Amino acid sequence: MTHFKPLFDTLSVNDEPIIIAGPCSAESEAQVVNTALALHDMGIEIYRAGIWKPRTKPGGFEGVGSKGLAWLKRVQQELNMKVATEVATPRHVEHALAEGIDLLWIGARTVTNPFAMQAIANALKGVDIPVLVKNPVMPDVNLWMGGIERLYMAGVERLGAIHRGFGSSPNSQYRNEPHWNIPIELRRQLPNLPILCDPSHIGGCRDLIEPIAQEAMALQMDGLIVETHCSPQQALSDSQQQITPQALHQILKRLVIGSRCETDITLLELRVQIDAIDQSILEALARRMELSQQIGDYKRSKQMTILQPERYAQLLEERCQEGERIGVSRKLIQTLFEAIHEESVKVQLKQLKEDKTE
Repeated sequence: MTHFKPLFDTLSVNDEPIIIAGPCSAESEAQVVNTALALHDMGIEIYRAGIWKPRTKPGGFEGVGSKGLAWLKRVQQELNMKVATEVATPRHVEHALAEGIDLLWIGARTVTNPFAMQAIANALKGVDIPVLVKNPVMPDVNLWMGGIERLYMAGVERLGAIHRGFGSSPNSQYRNEPHWNIPIELRRQLPNLPILCDPSHIGGCRDLIEPIAQEAMALQMDGLIVETHCSPQQALSDSQQQITPQALHQILKRLVIGSRCETDITLLELRVQIDAIDQSILEALARRMELSQQIGDYKRSKQMTILQPERYAQLLEERCQEGERIGVSRKLIQTLFEAIHEESVKVQLKQLKEDKTE
């Protein structure tokens, strides 16, 4: 079994989760310091801020660059907080180490690229610093483990993982699907690796941070990394998923933490799988209604009737037979598809009425 050293020996977390908080991006010295002051007053010991921001398209705010490291240094020295930032290249590693940054994390896009991971691992050889590895963009536990193993083989033993979710479909409520089974499998294969949850990136909006954080705690994850900004609405990146320090404080007060959750972990894992299936069903239903509307548009253009009983009877019988074949009762399938058909007809009739009123 791979042995990982503790991330830090001096944190006063005891059995409480590790909490890392701070803005998505370091934007100005005042913003960095003001946010840190508020978090420090709450007892937060690890402060995060992105210095280099990889964006999907050029032209957006891509971070202030290396000059922002001096702002983190000020937080470290004046507030005695540990400071953390993301690195994506060996040069980032070089600059962060030169400024005495306490903790590094590696983002999802970088972890997806084994060449980039190896380059960072090479840059960290012989360096005793905690490194957190976010999951890759796609739900691939082996790719995630591969990035962790590259760092470990380079001699980095203070390692942890960050679960930040995986690429989502357009109809998902999440910015990044949690796919909780993936971090559960990572925990099974690397049982002594700390795993933190990033509810900010999973949810993509501040309203989802608390329920995602609570689910992570119920699954006995080791901590949270939450994007926290003194003025979230004015943030230069990901403003919709950042919260104020005061909001974070209230969320942390309400959380039910791991060992205090009475539900059996096996039951939780099964519920996670059910939640994932339910989400897939909801997304499939949304897509089906979109197609129903497209069919309605086509029928109107060809002056066809909306209700076609023969087609519906054939469809219903085929679905019932397929359900029975795979072990689902005819009654359930019939009830489900009758409801779906009724809603599809309503969608098409609604569009017809709107056309007539125009």
